[in-house]
Amino acid sequence: MNQQQPASNFSQKTNISSAVAGMLEQEAKFVTNTRIVFLVIIIAVLIVSAIQSELNFFLFLDPERINRIAEYIPEYFPPDFTYWKVYLVDTLITIGMGIWGTLLAAIAAIPLSILASNNIFPAWIVQPTRRILDAMRAINELVFALIFIVAVGLGPFAGVLALFLHTAGTLGKLFSEAVEAIESGPVEGIRATGASKLQEVIYGVIPQVIPLWTSFTLYRFESNVRSASVLGIVGAGGIGVSLYQSFGSFEYQKVCAILIILILATSIIDFASAKVRNWLV
Repeated sequence: MNQQQPASNFSQKTNISSAVAGMLEQEAKFVTNTRIVFLVIIIAVLIVSAIQSELNFFLFLDPERINRIAEYIPEYFPPDFTYWKVYLVDTLITIGMGIWGTLLAAIAAIPLSILASNNIFPAWIVQPTRRILDAMRAINELVFALIFIVAVGLGPFAGVLALFLHTAGTLGKLFSEAVEAIESGPVEGIRATGASKLQEVIYGVIPQVIPLWTSFTLYRFESNVRSASVLGIVGAGGIGVSLYQSFGSFEYQKVCAILIILILATSIIDFASAKVRNWLV
């Protein structure tokens, strides 16, 4: 009996030692020279970018600046809703710009995303399509708006076109990532029946990605409404025109009223979009 107990203890110690050795081995794999170098590079990039961006959070501790901010903020209150009907109409125009910019972008992003998916088309089609999407995403809506103002004139239509091009690049990227993450089984099954590439996409790909595509589109719609509120600064219509004029004339109480209306509109859109996403997903 006494001989069996030491043997049992030795077996337990051996199991514990092997478990500890396994944990140490995993930690050794986690901390590698490559990861250390990568971490050093990240830290160096953060430091350099902080210097280039002239980050200086100690400015908020400057008593003079604190007093300046304390004197500036009360100028926005109380909000002036004298022209609330004008602001409401401009906000509806802004929402309309967001709707059409997002809708056109979603329609354009569907074929672009299919062409940019590695699991659907070869690299000689995928890579050029991705570069087109990169270019569309790289140019900001404000820059597109300035271009389209020259082409179609001042007004909301230029803003719609600006939102459309930039958002098409973003949705195309997101849509293609969703396509590349699909299950290959349904597509292979449809392909085995002798279906064409178009039929594979329609019946094998799109049913799997519709919920994600819809969710991405709703997120971009919310973002586009906020972006559309800024496009008016360059003359692309919407509430941004009134906002820019109020800032330019130092009528901060009117600015406050416009911001409150924008916040309420955005909150309603966010709430409605969340309900739709929960229903779909």
